[in-house]
Amino acid sequence: MRRRPHSAIFGLAAATAAVLVTGAVPASAADTASPTLSTLSAEQKVRNFWTPERMRTAEPLDLLQAAPGKIRPAKAGGPTTSVPATTSTKAFPQKGGAWTGGGAVVKTSGRVFFTYQGRTASCSGNSVTSQNKSTVVTAGHCVKLDGAWHTNWVFVPAYNDGATPYGTWTAAKTSATDQWAASEDMNYDVGLAVVNPLNGQKLSDVVGAQGLQFNGGYNKPMYAFGFPAAAPYDGKKLIYCSGNTTKDFLLTKDHSLACDMTGGSSGGPWFNSFNESTGTGLQASVNSFGYTFLPGRMYGPYFGNEVKAAYDKAQAS
Repeated sequence: MRRRPHSAIFGLAAATAAVLVTGAVPASAADTASPTLSTLSAEQKVRNFWTPERMRTAEPLDLLQAAPGKIRPAKAGGPTTSVPATTSTKAFPQKGGAWTGGGAVVKTSGRVFFTYQGRTASCSGNSVTSQNKSTVVTAGHCVKLDGAWHTNWVFVPAYNDGATPYGTWTAAKTSATDQWAASEDMNYDVGLAVVNPLNGQKLSDVVGAQGLQFNGGYNKPMYAFGFPAAAPYDGKKLIYCSGNTTKDFLLTKDHSLACDMTGGSSGGPWFNSFNESTGTGLQASVNSFGYTFLPGRMYGPYFGNEVKAAYDKAQAS
């Protein structure tokens, strides 16, 4: 079956099967976080690894997946912050266009790069408010997949065609929801990274951070952002979708949004209460997957108690 280049892809043949990720293996409860990069030399080695050319040629994670007909993945900072209740709708709805509105989201969102099974790959992520001022939220499969944690993990806010205007931030630790870490359950496809300081500064002090929302309910107007790198996109620009979301009626309890973003957008933020003028909102999901037989829709996990627990662990570390 032909694969659709999308952040997480369900094959039609798997539609009647349990929600499992190709090659997933059980992990112990202690295996909810990756090993730590603790030395400066290790940080510098990772930053040196990610040259502009290597960033440009990193493949969207879903395109590195084999075995068609399987379920594949695709495509939180202190108290929840508030944003103005009135939201402009001049860019609403949108199924996939370059974000030209400016605002905070341009700096808080960025591309994620890592090594997966010896190959360079990419996703998206977002800086969120946190006690440690160093927390990034992404998709679970963007930190761990097929039973193994990714290596050489970095976050590049405001990425622009190999340029890193706010630096390359290496992960001190990556983690995920307990459910993703243990069995790669698509309902809980949420990952996090605590990044090391850069030039003596912490991430949110440099690029800002977005608030989060947990247990916010379904059927909300939302905005999704990411750096899709599979055709027709090239990973060079921040792309967004917007519209009224629904609840997945098939295999998961995820949000669903009409959206044409492709592979590489995995892990990009979904916002409730998004304000186009300020580029701020409350992050309530991430780009996670799409069904091959339902083109033009993106799905994102519900930020419930399980995601909040993972976020609380990350922000306190």
